[in-house]
Amino acid sequence: MTPPKPKSGLQKQVLSLYRRALRMTGTKPQATRPKFLLFFRYTFRTNAKQISPRNVSFIEHLIRKGTRQIESFEDSAVKDCWVSEEMVRWNEEWKSAAQRTRTT
Repeated sequence: MTPPKPKSGLQKQVLSLYRRALRMTGTKPQATRPKFLLFFRYTFRTNAKQISPRNVSFIEHLIRKGTRQIESFEDSAVKDCWVSEEMVRWNEEWKSAAQRTRTT
């Protein structure tokens, strides 16, 4: 088996930002955590699908934008976030695809 390829600095930044978002979610009220998780999962995964890994400047822009967004969500006054119908539909499709993968 081949050892995994080392991650680039940009990949490490994205993963670090995602981990920060997940940790921040744990500080929110129990009732709203699923909305925060959905918001971040949807945002990261849709961006990953839509952006070429070679578009470094745009990825750096999204990292800066995401950092600012997470910083605003980390404020203890923020208790909830808005989730669109599109995000909810995406989540249902994602869950059903994951379940189909597990059963096959």
